[in-house]
Amino acid sequence: MIRAWGERIRRADPRWRDPGLTLLVQVATTIPFVVPRDPLDSPATWPAYALTTLGNLPLVWRRRAPVAAIFGMVAAGSVYTLALDGPGQPLPYAPLIGVYTMALLCPVRVRIAMGVTLSGLVLASVALNTGTARELLFALFVFAAAYALGRLQHTRQAYTAAVEARAAELERANRIEAEQAAARERARIAREMHDVLSHAVSIMIVQAEAGPVAVRRAPERAEAAFDAIAETGRDAMAQLRTMLGVLRTDGAARAAPRGPQPGVEELAGLLERVRGSGLEVSYERTGAVRGLPAALEATVHRVVQEALTNVVKHAGASRVSVRLEYGARELTVTVADDGRGPGSGGRGPGAASGGHGLIGIRERAAVHGGAAVAGPGPGGSGFVVRVVLVTSPLEVGS
Repeated sequence: MIRAWGERIRRADPRWRDPGLTLLVQVATTIPFVVPRDPLDSPATWPAYALTTLGNLPLVWRRRAPVAAIFGMVAAGSVYTLALDGPGQPLPYAPLIGVYTMALLCPVRVRIAMGVTLSGLVLASVALNTGTARELLFALFVFAAAYALGRLQHTRQAYTAAVEARAAELERANRIEAEQAAARERARIAREMHDVLSHAVSIMIVQAEAGPVAVRRAPERAEAAFDAIAETGRDAMAQLRTMLGVLRTDGAARAAPRGPQPGVEELAGLLERVRGSGLEVSYERTGAVRGLPAALEATVHRVVQEALTNVVKHAGASRVSVRLEYGARELTVTVADDGRGPGSGGRGPGAASGGHGLIGIRERAAVHGGAAVAGPGPGGSGFVVRVVLVTSPLEVGS
């Protein structure tokens, strides 16, 4: 509770804090005037009390003009000692607070000059009073203690300001990092939703366009086309529901499915859906085939999915090949088609379609320390997307 009151006083407006301190000192200096006194002591008179009050008033301006406030207190005290014979005080409250404030606020040159001046004044005051070494040592001690407290408070305030500045800097850095993390997460979710929707819609469009033709020429194929549309739509909805469930903060988020991201093993189903659009799809894995981290497998799946989506939408191809080459420290994903290349005058998969597919592929590769290249196939025909992903970091000294 005492600490809470101290903190409240410290944070109070100085315009009210300093007058309050002055009033408190006035109460302390009033006590010798109102308590019962020995008849042999100096009488408590109104002029003595008024001069004591005048000596306390400079405390109101102690922060704005600490040196002037000290000289005002000393002047009033000197007149009190030389011209009046009133009640004495146990301690020089106002001058001690003035010395504390001077040590807290003034630069070193001012503090040195004031230290020399006040030491001389203390010597003169003791000489005019009792002239004893005991009084001199006591006076020097209390004023030195007030000065030391002022310097300690100055150090504490400087340290507190440095800590607060550091905390503010860390808060800004954390806020920036949080904003960057949110931006990265938004970009990741945008890539995921783009890949899911783009692939599903492309397959559904191809199947829907082929449906009327199949109805007229081969009704049994029309039923398969419509089944493929329904299956693709259900798969897209399930994946979107999973992603949107993660974004929600209410109870629906806890109820949302938390299945793993599709990986390399799920490529078979993806390729089968693409075959349903009429494309001839080949798939092979070479090298030391092995399991990969879940995040890397999800990237492989999305890269192949986006590349195939571009083939379905833009290439006009009849065949497409998907190849995974497992190296010692990297995995190379290659998707090549025999359709219109970017230089064929048609709208090949590398043409500027206003989409973000190839950009997303490059971003996914960069996340895993790899790179992606895309361009025409051998002889300028077809289109090839090749992505290299790092499967394990290089060891130091290897």
